[in-house]
Amino acid sequence: MDLINRQTWDEIFPTLENPHILQTYEWGELKSTFGWIPFRLEHEGFAFQILMRNLPLGIKIAYIPKSKINIENKELWNSIDKFCISQNAIFLKYEQDSFVNEKDHNQIDKKFIKAKPIQPGSTIEIDLQGSERDWLERMKQKTRYNIKLAIKKGIQIQKTDDISTFHQLMLDTSKRDNFGVHSKKYYQLVFDLFSPSNKIALLIAKFDQIALAGLMMFRIGSRSWYFYGASNNIERNRMPTYLLQFEAMKWAKSLGCKSYDLWGIPDDGEEILERDFNSRSDGLWGVYRFKRGFGGVIKRASPAYDRVYNPVLYKLINMFQKVRGDLS
Repeated sequence: MDLINRQTWDEIFPTLENPHILQTYEWGELKSTFGWIPFRLEHEGFAFQILMRNLPLGIKIAYIPKSKINIENKELWNSIDKFCISQNAIFLKYEQDSFVNEKDHNQIDKKFIKAKPIQPGSTIEIDLQGSERDWLERMKQKTRYNIKLAIKKGIQIQKTDDISTFHQLMLDTSKRDNFGVHSKKYYQLVFDLFSPSNKIALLIAKFDQIALAGLMMFRIGSRSWYFYGASNNIERNRMPTYLLQFEAMKWAKSLGCKSYDLWGIPDDGEEILERDFNSRSDGLWGVYRFKRGFGGVIKRASPAYDRVYNPVLYKLINMFQKVRGDLS
């Protein structure tokens, strides 16, 4: 296992099978501005990224987001452990880039401890194969109706680089729904990092040149993801957010994507989701009501695991997280 530079990474990464956007070089660069140190490594033609964060006293935590490293590859994991220990990491968190039931593992090393994930535990994934008519037929009747209504009522969708407008929409949404948002500088940095390789799209829904809603989405290979979205309270009866998602799906499909991940719903299981979505609006329940209408499939992420190198400090970190929240 070897550390590799940008040139080698760019040669290997495109050969990987359906990699995740969180394993891209650009994502590592983004996280490097928020206290994480990206390490890019290669093992027998497979490339992956480890993020590390410094803690007091010269220790670190390590994190591999959404990689396809085989958890049964003991040789590779031993090398990863040695590398993390050499960097004074007290533990490594690994989030698999797979969903429950996609792959069964016969033997899981006892060094893997099931852990709380950083990324959403469940999502809705939309199949982009087939025609736009096929997409509409898979959607809920109300969602289909609202897309057509938005078109009829004159909503226009623009692909743009207008971060200022998007950030204002995020602030409007934050004020209405009472949640925190990133700074304008953050969204600008995200856009600047991913746009040269055409891995990102910023879409704004407008009526009479007035911005009503926006989203920022990502794509690589045959996969795409919806990460950030916002809307204000102007002309909401024109249903701009519905057409916005439909146009996002079209953009992803035009670049060869076969799936569109809506990224984040309550992690309660499909039975509870379908039972309670009309009566709950806390947390991610409100967005679930919206997302479920687009005809996707509920998928649950494979378990996250920690590999522990310093049990005493690991226990202290977990206690700290319970009090202060995630270290992400």
